[in-house]
Amino acid sequence: MSSDPKGSPGSVRAEEWLNVFALVSYIPAPLGEFLDELRRELVPNDDPRAHVSLLPPRPLAGEWRQAWAEVCRTLQPCAVFEVELAGIRTFPVTDVIYLDVGAGARELRDIHAAMNANSLAFEEPFAYHPHVTLAQDISHQDVGAALQLAERRWREFRGPRSFRAERAVFVKNTMTGRWLDLAEYQLGHPPVNL
Repeated sequence: MSSDPKGSPGSVRAEEWLNVFALVSYIPAPLGEFLDELRRELVPNDDPRAHVSLLPPRPLAGEWRQAWAEVCRTLQPCAVFEVELAGIRTFPVTDVIYLDVGAGARELRDIHAAMNANSLAFEEPFAYHPHVTLAQDISHQDVGAALQLAERRWREFRGPRSFRAERAVFVKNTMTGRWLDLAEYQLGHPPVNL
């Protein structure tokens, strides 16, 4: 999912909003910058913002602020935790190339299980698997070469391969594929509306 880091609900006309929301934790620099560059190399027309999804994209039955209140209640007991990125893999059905999550995967699964309920419940097309997407929507015949390139770049990367999941950001999609930040929750602190 790509995101406009300066995107806000006011910067896009309401008729361009889609009823598609997600909850993400953005990956800070330098790891996040490396992953954004890698994703642009793998999918040149992409405009990424590296993240791990706590709650994958879904429609909402009600108003987003009500869902946000539920997110805040659910995240209240959650503490900051470390997320380690492991090996590069491919989802077999979709050909999505991704970085698997090692340490932190249990915490991500626990948050997802707690969130995927009540007004945020959604029957997801695939079982939740903590990961960071590197390439999607590429042709099947290009997956092998893209996978090799991603593996080589990951081996060459000398920076940290983990980050602290400190924030959860509620985002909304638009007709142009931009993701807008709606509200942010600092784990261990009160929520912040953007």
